Amino acid sequence: MTQNLRARIRAGEVLIGSFLKTPAPQSVEIMGLAGLDFVVVDQEHAPIDLGQMDLLSLAARAVGLPLLSRRWGAGTDWIAPLLDLGLTGVMVPHVLDRDGTEKICDAVRFSRRKRGLSPSPRAGNYGGMSIPDYRAASDETSVVIVQIEDESALDHLDEIAACADVDMLFIGPADLSQSMGLAFPSPDLDLAIERVIAAGKRAGTAVGLFVGAAAQIPAWRAKGVTFFVCGSDQAILRKGVAEMMATAKG
Repeated sequence: MTQNLRARIRAGEVLIGSFLKTPAPQSVEIMGLAGLDFVVVDQEHAPIDLGQMDLLSLAARAVGLPLLSRRWGAGTDWIAPLLDLGLTGVMVPHVLDRDGTEKICDAVRFSRRKRGLSPSPRAGNYGGMSIPDYRAASDETSVVIVQIEDESALDHLDEIAACADVDMLFIGPADLSQSMGLAFPSPDLDLAIERVIAAGKRAGTAVGLFVGAAAQIPAWRAKGVTFFVCGSDQAILRKGVAEMMATAKG
């Protein structure tokens, strides 16, 4: 049984995961067995289609690993099919304001009466769950993460965080630095990140952050970030091979 990631996020647990950019079920299985708290499939920056997501979801559920996805596109029609496959939730890039936030939540929560309803997919045990039970279980466990990575979004943080169906504000530091015309990393970018953290604290909403290395986690954890996406499967593989070769060749 996959852990209730949403409950853990809302309880303020410190959670560590990674992006997955290679559509290999074995990679999901390994990352789950290695102890990650979650994995985010990076459909935004990697060529991963719905059929491949189906297999990744199977692998994640087999090892009890919460699996989320983020992908490109301004619409929300991609969200429900992934939740039907049994994904734990979604991370949505470039959320700018309350209107965009509400549309995302409409696509996730059955209680808003806009998401298409059928318990026939994997998420409903292929029809094994009653409609009331399926609705309730999905709304209780599906994770909504909105990415703050645009300068204009910084002026709407409180209204975004105030949406009760949002579970987390997640900071994309690379895009945020690009939007603000700042170096990455830089002290000014850190100040912008701290603005997001402060908004999350005011609303009682969890805040997440991408970091390139685990060594960056303690400092941001001390500032109030509780959810970290650390690198990716590709970065982990590349670093491991490079370190092995450096050691082997002296």
